Amino acid sequence: MSKYAIVIHAGAETVKPETVGPEKEKKYKEGLKQALQAGYEILERGGSAMDAVEAAVKSMEDFPLFNAGKGANLNEQGDPMFDAAIMDGKELKAGAVCSIHHVKHPITLARAVMEESKHVLLSGEGAEEFAKDQGLEMEDSAYFITEEREKKWKEKQEEELTGQHDTVGAVAVDKNGNVAAATSTGGLAYMHKGRVGDSPIIGGGTYAHNAYCAVSCTGEGEPIMKGVLAHEVCARIKYAGNSLQQACSEAVKVDDDKLQGDKGIIAVSPTGEVAIAFNTNQMKRAYRVEGEEPFVAVWKGDNT
Repeated sequence: MSKYAIVIHAGAETVKPETVGPEKEKKYKEGLKQALQAGYEILERGGSAMDAVEAAVKSMEDFPLFNAGKGANLNEQGDPMFDAAIMDGKELKAGAVCSIHHVKHPITLARAVMEESKHVLLSGEGAEEFAKDQGLEMEDSAYFITEEREKKWKEKQEEELTGQHDTVGAVAVDKNGNVAAATSTGGLAYMHKGRVGDSPIIGGGTYAHNAYCAVSCTGEGEPIMKGVLAHEVCARIKYAGNSLQQACSEAVKVDDDKLQGDKGIIAVSPTGEVAIAFNTNQMKRAYRVEGEEPFVAVWKGDNT
């Protein structure tokens, strides 16, 4: 029996638990719960998977502890820079943006690219000009920069900063069995100006197909991009007959000798099956399936 469902993530990283602490962990869970509820409410009242994933990601873009939108990482120049993508599994339509600086909700711009342009991916100034044409909310750089991110940038401790590569994302299936995926990120801390990660790459960090599943990835963008991990999940279901969970678990390990790095995957099937896989000790994640209680977790091994 098919059910509607939504799964979200806010980053997968290998971190020392003592660097997080109970207070920040509590805030992480609050942010996850808010985003999960924003998306689930839409599904519950019969809304589309596309609307649900956009709403969930927008909520996380507004949450200052997650690396997307407000509170995102800063690049070498101390500037926030965003990538995002969204994909509709019913029509295989997709929209993505990269290297943008002033759009309040990058995921909404990605959807506008999908629905209001003939292209899939827009970048930089062109993407921001398109955002203005669409009447989307814009902000000065100061809006996105939090005290915590600015402090870490000023310290320029590259060894510490390199580990900060969390991303936010959502996948959902609605009452009609349509799936969608959305991913948004501020990229790597202290990254080179112009660097683009896996999130806006269709098939890399984001993919959806009604015949198989919807997928959003998180972790280190370079190995995820080279492994084409979001599409790898679909391919394993299509060609190898994997279950959704098996496909995610195997995708995380693809060419692991060459594609080393932190990786996390969330996925949902057209029937409401949920899957999560990661190779880190922390993955901020949550999901809710029709008729069930929500699940929210931060650390590997968390059951609640």
